[in-house]
Amino acid sequence: MVRLIRSPRLAWGLAALFALLLSACSTGPRISSEGDPSADFSQYRSFAFYSPLAIEGQGYSTPTSNRIRQAARAQLEARSYVYDEQAPDLWVNLNAYLQERTDVTTTPEVDYGIYYSYRARAYVAVPYWRDRTDVRRYTEGTLNVDLVDARQNRLVWTGVAVGRASRSASPTERGAKIDAAMADIFAQYPHRAGAR
Repeated sequence: MVRLIRSPRLAWGLAALFALLLSACSTGPRISSEGDPSADFSQYRSFAFYSPLAIEGQGYSTPTSNRIRQAARAQLEARSYVYDEQAPDLWVNLNAYLQERTDVTTTPEVDYGIYYSYRARAYVAVPYWRDRTDVRRYTEGTLNVDLVDARQNRLVWTGVAVGRASRSASPTERGAKIDAAMADIFAQYPHRAGAR
């Protein structure tokens, strides 16, 4: 269950924790994307950020939301899109949230009981099986990037990164993780500005 955070301190903490999305996973986040097949992506040449961004639901930016915004802007500009606040072709909306998850794994184990057999006049090892159940709680972070046709106010592409969050990264490492997650998301975006 996702709860709305009303405290500015908790909201900033949530954003900071999300920034650690990739640090626990050596393989990186799971990436998925979906595009509108009827959209003509060759007509899009400029972008601006939706206001207010979903990640800034409290009405103000944080260091983490600024870093996520910068990473998205860098990816779009690398694809020849131009930032234009006055008349953008695309609105970019960013969202991030954390959810508590539980992993339950059951592993069969074998152990031996040693018994003395009076009939055999010896010790006998008797195997027995049991299941060992491990329960681990962890925090899963999700980062969404939505591209919206500004003229039609219609979502034309969305990319999502989902992975485990970790609290152990430094601010520099968090920034690198954000940049890497955004690059992974936009690796799924096959278009360039004005390209046919």
